[in-house]
Amino acid sequence: MRPVFIILFRLYRLFSWFRYFGQRRFTGAGLVVLGSLALAGIMVPDTDNNLAYQGFTLLFFVVLLAVAFGGFFKGRFSAERVLPRFGTVGAELRYSVLLKNLTGRTQSGLALLEDLADPRPSFEEWLAVQRRIRSFRFTGARGSNPLKRAALKDRPVPTAAPGQEVEVAMQLLPLRRGVLRLSGVTVARADPLGIYRAVRKVPAPQSLIVLPKRYPLPPIALPGTMKYQQGGVALAANVGRSEEFVALRDYHQGDPLRHIHWRTWAKIGKPVVKEFEDEFFVRHALVLDTFTAQPHSEAFEEAVAVAASFACSIQTQESLLDLLFVGSESYCFTAGRGLAQADQMLEILAAVQPSGGKPFATLEHLVLSHVSVVSGCICVFLAWDKDRRRFTEELQALGVPVLVLVVVEPGDKKQIDPGPMHADPDGFRVLECGQVEAGLAALK
Repeated sequence: MRPVFIILFRLYRLFSWFRYFGQRRFTGAGLVVLGSLALAGIMVPDTDNNLAYQGFTLLFFVVLLAVAFGGFFKGRFSAERVLPRFGTVGAELRYSVLLKNLTGRTQSGLALLEDLADPRPSFEEWLAVQRRIRSFRFTGARGSNPLKRAALKDRPVPTAAPGQEVEVAMQLLPLRRGVLRLSGVTVARADPLGIYRAVRKVPAPQSLIVLPKRYPLPPIALPGTMKYQQGGVALAANVGRSEEFVALRDYHQGDPLRHIHWRTWAKIGKPVVKEFEDEFFVRHALVLDTFTAQPHSEAFEEAVAVAASFACSIQTQESLLDLLFVGSESYCFTAGRGLAQADQMLEILAAVQPSGGKPFATLEHLVLSHVSVVSGCICVFLAWDKDRRRFTEELQALGVPVLVLVVVEPGDKKQIDPGPMHADPDGFRVLECGQVEAGLAALK
C-alpha cells in the first residue's frame, strides 16, 4: 500500500500547488471566469447542439489578455513587519507591514498577501491524516485541513509615491499552535478587467509563536492543601502565608543569608536559619497525557488547550504549578510567583508533541517521583483505560487529591465508569471535543 500512498501524496502536492497558484493569481471574478472556461471547454466538442465554442473562444482570449497585461507590472518594494511575538489559536492577529515603493513612479491599486513557509506537510504527516480520515476520526472543524497553519486575508495597499513607505494593516488567523514561519510578502496588482493578478515577491522572513487555545475557568477549589517546601521562601517569593517565624533549622545550601540566626550559630558552632511559615504553600502538578497514536487528533489539541487554561489560572490561584509531561524525554516545568511566568509555560505547551511511542509508565514514574512536594494533581488524560486508572489509584493511595479530566473525540462520551474516582464525582470530568468549554465551566 505504501507505493500507492506515495503516488497519491505526489498528486496531492501537485494539485495543492495548482490550487495555491490559482488563488494567488486569480481574483474571485477570475476564478469564476476560469470555471466558466473549463465548463465551456467540456461542451465544445458538441458543436451541433450548442454554441459553447463561442463562449469558450471569448473567455479564452479574455483570460489571455488579462495574463498578458500582468507583464507590465514592474514594481520593486521592500517590506518590514511590525509583528507581535505571540499569537493564539483561533484569535485573529492584527499587525502592520511597512511597505516601501522603490520605483520612480506612483504605485496604486495594489494588494498585499502574506507568504507562509511551504505549508504542505511531509509524507509522514500527510499519511497520518489520511489514516485518521479512513478510520473516521477526522473531526473538529469538519472538512478543514488539520495541517493548515493559518488563514490569510489579502489587504489593500494605500497609494505609494516614489520612495514612499506606507503602512498596511494585516490580519491573520492562526489555526495550529507552534512556530508560524512567514517567508515574505507578495505585492499583487489586478489587470483592468479584475481577473488576473501580476505579483512581485518581497523576501521578509520572520516567525512568531502561536500559543494554544485557552478556555475561561470558573473559580475552582483545586485539590490539596499547603505543604512544606524546602527553600520555600526563596522559591516562592510571597506565595503562601505571611513571613512569620516558627522555628530554627540547619542551614541548607541556597538559603538566604538574611535568614541566618547569628546568635544560635555562635552558640552551637554551625549555621542555623530561621524557618518561616510561608514555606508552606499550595503547589499543584499539572499532568498532561501525551500518549496517543494520532498526533494531529482533535482530542490531543484540546488536551493541550485544557492544560494551557490551567497554566494561565495560576496568576489568580495563588499557588505554584508544575507542568509534567513526556515528549522526546520527561519534562517538569514550574511556574508561579518568583519563578517562570504563565507566558513561558504557554510557550512550552505550544511546542508539546506526542510522546513518540514511549509507554505510559514513563509519565507515571515522572509524576510519582515528584509527588512528595505537591499538594494535589490535575490530570488531563486522553483515555480512561486500566493504565490511567491504576495511576490514579496510586495517587489516591499516597493521599494526593486528584482532579481528573478525560478528553475524548466527539461521539466518544459514552457512560464512562469513573472507577477509582467514583467516591469523588466532582473530581472527575469527561470533556468531549466541541464541548470542552462547557465542561470546564461546570467545574467546581
